[in-house]
Formats: sequence, C-alpha cells, structure tokens
Amino acid sequence: MAIENKVTHSRLGRLSLLGKLAGGVIQGALTEGFNQLASGQKPELKNILLTPDNARRLSEKLAEMRGAAMKVGQLISMDGGQILPKEFSNMLSSLRQDANVMPLGQVAQVMNEALDTGWEEHFEYFNFTPIAAASIGQVHEARLKDGQPVAIKVQYPNIKNSIDSDVDNVATLLSIFRILPQNLNIKSLLEEAKHQLYLEADYELEADALDTFSKFLGTDERFTIPETIPSLCSDNILTMTHIKGHTLENCFECSRDERHSIALNILELNLKEVFEWGFVQTDPNFANYRYNFDNRVIGLLDFGATREYKADQQMHLKQLLQAAIDGSDDDLSLSAQKVGYLKGDESLSYEKQMLSLLRMVTEPFMVQSYDYGQSDLARRMNECFIQMRLQNHSGHIPPIDLMFLHRKLGGLYLLLSQLRSSIAMNEIPIVTKILN
Repeated sequence: MAIENKVTHSRLGRLSLLGKLAGGVIQGALTEGFNQLASGQKPELKNILLTPDNARRLSEKLAEMRGAAMKVGQLISMDGGQILPKEFSNMLSSLRQDANVMPLGQVAQVMNEALDTGWEEHFEYFNFTPIAAASIGQVHEARLKDGQPVAIKVQYPNIKNSIDSDVDNVATLLSIFRILPQNLNIKSLLEEAKHQLYLEADYELEADALDTFSKFLGTDERFTIPETIPSLCSDNILTMTHIKGHTLENCFECSRDERHSIALNILELNLKEVFEWGFVQTDPNFANYRYNFDNRVIGLLDFGATREYKADQQMHLKQLLQAAIDGSDDDLSLSAQKVGYLKGDESLSYEKQMLSLLRMVTEPFMVQSYDYGQSDLARRMNECFIQMRLQNHSGHIPPIDLMFLHRKLGGLYLLLSQLRSSIAMNEIPIVTKILN
C-alpha cells in the first residue's frame, strides 16, 4: 500500500527518528521490567527489550532503512539465518514482502530528474503503481511506443546519500536490542554492506552486467534475459524488456520430467557462472527466475549483485572441488588456504569444521545420482556455517567473495530440493570439464 508522505531519506531525519526510537525502547523496557518484577519474575534484559511494542518500533524503523537492514541481515548469516533471533529474522522476512512505496508524484519527479521532462512521450502506457518493490527501489511496468513491454526499475530518491548512515543505524539497532551474540564481530561486514549497496544503487553498472551476462549466454535458448533500453536508463533508472513467465514456486508441482529439466538447466547455469565465466549473479532469491510454461524457457532477472571472479580464483576453486571429492585432508586444507577459507593459523577444531563443511558442499559430486528432494544439505550447510561463525573467536571470516558463493550455493541446493529432482553430475558437460 502506498504511503501518504514521500519516502524519506534525510540523514538528519533518520538520526532524529533513531533517537526517538531509543527513548521509546528504554521507556518500554522499564515498564516491562517493573511489570515482571511486580509479578514475581526476574526480568532478563533481552526479554524486556524485545517486547511486542518494542518489536513493533524496531520493525517500523527497519522498514525506513529497508535496503540497509536486508543487506546487513544477508551478510551476517546468509539472509538472516539462525544467528539472528527468530523475531528479528521474521522482521527481515516481512521487509521482503511489504515495502513503503513512492506515491505517484514522487515517481514522476524521479523520472523527470533522470530522463528530463517529456519522458512520457516514449511510452504508450506507464503504470505508476509498482508491480514489485526491491530494497532500494521499485519496479514499474510500461509499454513503449512501438508496443514493446518493458520493466522499469525506479530508485528511491537520494538513497545513495543515506547508505552509510542507514547501515550504521542498523548496527546501532542491533546493539540497542542485543540482537547479536556478544562475540560476533561484524565491523568488516558492515563495511561490505555499504560497499554492496553503493554497487547495487548504480543502475548503469547493473545495465552493464545485464549486457555482459547476455553475451555469456549467447545463443543458449534455454534462458532469456532482459535487454536494456540505453536511451531510457540512467544511474537511478533502469529500463529493460519485460520477461514473461511465472515464479519458480509455480513449477514445484510440475511433472517429474519438467522439474528435472528446470533443475538440471539451473544447476548447469550456476556452475558455468562460477567455473567457466567467472561472472556470477550472487543473489539466490527464487524470485530472480521466471519460467515460461509455453516454451519452457527460464527468464533471469536482477543483476545488481553480480560479482566477477578472476582466472586464478576460478583455478583455485576447481582445485578445491577436486580435493574435496577425492583428496586427503592435507590436500583439502592446502586448497582451502589458496582459496581463502583458511589462513593456516586456525585452531585444529576450526580447521576440521571447515574441511567437514567443504566435503559437505561437494556431496552431490560424490555419488552416481544425488536425490535433492530427500536431502537436507542446504540446512546442514547453513547450520555448520553458523556454528563456525559463533565459535570462531579469532575474528577470521572467509573473504566476502567466498561468502557470496556460499550463499548462492546454499540457495541453489534449497531450490533443487524444492524441485525434488535427482541429478547425476555426469549429465552436465561442464562437470567433466571442471574435474579433468
């Protein structure tokens, strides 16, 4: 539902709201503490902070810093995960579903500033009501004068100016509400959250990523990707051809053969991104795929979180995969150090946990056919990763590039489990290429 007032991104306004929130939290906590004492209970700080009223206050403020909150949540524990309390993870989940959207006049203002007045002349039709809302903008459907359906990403105004303060404010909220374990150091993750949001707020960069990915796909008719309309793009407006199709959730009850085909094609695509192209769309959200039931083509969306992996990184990742499949622990440990999972000075227990995680990740490569529908691999990977983060007191975390790959792989395995497909890795030509 559209908000009545303009989407606010004033830095001073955010700080004022944060101050009011802190005051309200303290008052609410004191009231709850007195109530618990009066009823004979011994109040615990965490419990009196996350009262229903305070949870509502927190949810409202997170909604105003939606992009920063979601990005910090992703980087802390793979989209919220189990490091974060259930209440906070639920709030992040609700942010994906519900978002404040720009009213009609503000959309027109952003379009005027980005494309100059008279931009409407390029369109036969423009829907001012968004069809989707993302973390830093919203998507509108339209039709060009020549009849071409397009999708237009319109960025919230002045979002770039609030990234640093928003991420810092989210960190402050995590501290106020005692959301995170005390031994978890997130300083480097906060800096990475800022960096990622700046990249994702550059729609010209995303347009370049779309064009690059399209070149890698070439003539592969199993997939389709939006084409950008350069004359109607800027750093905060991205106009591209509209991809027809249904979300993948609509495919989960398809025939066995159709589910298998979808799973096999997506798995092959993901492997090519990492090991052949070195150009990876790292957001595992199911909503980034569209499936056309008429021609069985998979549409690919949202390239704001694309990352490049250099030739030496790809080579080390291939060596790591080979070592995890048939190498000794010493071989695997050495490969893990080359990639960056280990530094060589970790405790023996941490090293063993890491090697166990790496062998877990490669389970599907070790059997003749892997039944994803009967597997809990994605859950086990996430639980292992989280336990390592919580027990690692040295502050060492793998490079961000690896964390994004881990997140993508976990999302891929979760998708394959939902498609309930059994896949033999030797069905996929690139696997033979990787391992030889």
